Amino acid sequence: NPNNRTARFNFYYVGSLASNTKVGYIVEDGTNTFPDEKGINLEKEGTVGSSNTYIIRVINNSGKSVTVNLGVSVGLDYNDLSLPENGHLFEEITYKGEVGTVVLSNISKDNTYDDGVDTFTTGQYPNNYIWYSGKLWRAVSVNNEEKTVKLVTQWNISTISYDNDSSAFAGSYMEEWLNDTTVDGFLGNLREPEKFIKIDSKWNASMMNDISKPPSEEEGGTIVEDAVGLLNVYEYVMSGDNGSYSVNDLYWWTLTPYDANSLWRMRDDGLKQQSSLDYSCNGVRPAINLKTDVKIVDGDGTIDNPYRLEGDNDTNLEGTLLNTRYSGEYISFGAGENNLYIIVSHETDKLTKITSAEPLKENENYKKLAFGNNSTFSTTSTMGLFLNGEYLTSSNYITNEQASMIEENSTWYLGTVTDKQSYKLAKYTDENMAGYAQSTKAKVGLLRYGELTTGQFDSFNNNSDYWTLSPADKTNAWYEKELGNMSANYGTSNTRGIRPALNLKSNVIITGGDGTLQNPFTLS
Repeated sequence: NPNNRTARFNFYYVGSLASNTKVGYIVEDGTNTFPDEKGINLEKEGTVGSSNTYIIRVINNSGKSVTVNLGVSVGLDYNDLSLPENGHLFEEITYKGEVGTVVLSNISKDNTYDDGVDTFTTGQYPNNYIWYSGKLWRAVSVNNEEKTVKLVTQWNISTISYDNDSSAFAGSYMEEWLNDTTVDGFLGNLREPEKFIKIDSKWNASMMNDISKPPSEEEGGTIVEDAVGLLNVYEYVMSGDNGSYSVNDLYWWTLTPYDANSLWRMRDDGLKQQSSLDYSCNGVRPAINLKTDVKIVDGDGTIDNPYRLEGDNDTNLEGTLLNTRYSGEYISFGAGENNLYIIVSHETDKLTKITSAEPLKENENYKKLAFGNNSTFSTTSTMGLFLNGEYLTSSNYITNEQASMIEENSTWYLGTVTDKQSYKLAKYTDENMAGYAQSTKAKVGLLRYGELTTGQFDSFNNNSDYWTLSPADKTNAWYEKELGNMSANYGTSNTRGIRPALNLKSNVIITGGDGTLQNPFTLS
């Protein structure tokens, strides 16, 4: 108020909002008085209460530009400044607090759907990105009663066969991989899951030959209790089906069996498809339920500024050992156009296994190379010679300083995995992990079948196929396809992309960054 007496002000927006749009205010320091339909009084200039700050947030989930017209009315403190006929009061938008509240507060009502049990986020462009434990997630739904929030990873974290003889989730390779608490599985590499995740979540894995709502537990549906699951086909449809954010332009498994020998899977174009166990090895997008009391402390839910969770929003990590960090976090490593890597795991005590965020490039094109004369990786095979020779010495790939950070003699497991076999056979002699499979020693290797990050982290038209370390038989090795599924056909003489994997030494420290795609760790 610039005047020498108390005055009344009203601040609002005029006219109707575009569809998939929401406008409101967020409360920060300086917001002393909330908006009121009849306006608010501000004291005279130079006195306490002479100013009030509103931070207006425009939430645009439409995917196109929108215009919001603002209005201001000014009068004396006794004047009636009620909203004009086409004026609308700003409502509060919660941007910090419990995850479910914040997510739904920052999405337009056009982009939600309540089925009576859960409220789903829908549409192509909702601001529902969350960064947790080195992974980019999407908030799919908020449970109306418990207020837990279901998340699914944006990208395919790995690729495996679902099972060998049954489409049931319970007891499958898929259930085992998702809930494996060792270094080889998904749950074992999440940050403090007991703090963030509802460990006893219930997953509806009922067999369905259509996309209707599956029967509940009370109605005789098939319910599996686990910490980690997948989206079922109904949840995918409720998020907006093939026109929604849940389409990631890749192939991936759902939780829903179609019949005893097949499941629903999603294609790159978002269409739903029956996928047989007999020949399918599709991408994995893990799903979790965040606990009710988990809080958002930063971010706005966009892809460039995803929500950050309390307890997983580390800052000032300079001097921290890299081997204390989490699978999926990004690292500034490599040279030129090959300068981004991600953490895979800490498979070897105190070491940090990393891999290139995408297959290697050469002059802006993906570099392609044959695997070798057979499916056994070694330092003398075509692939092994390149990785332990040119890759380490050429300035196109890494610097001399970075090469010195790499452990000299790592173990690379070469277990054979045939169709419809467990991911464990890539590393162990049997599914009970009684002993280790055949291995070799090298400074640089590749990811193996079913290992974390052996997936695709971009849409199919922005990535390449690439070799893995794992044989399917003596003449074929598994490779990840652009579409996010895997194959072991066509021999090892065909050329495919390369994602080097390597172990960084125990003394490598973080010098900057926060491990996100926008601000990867720097190292020394």
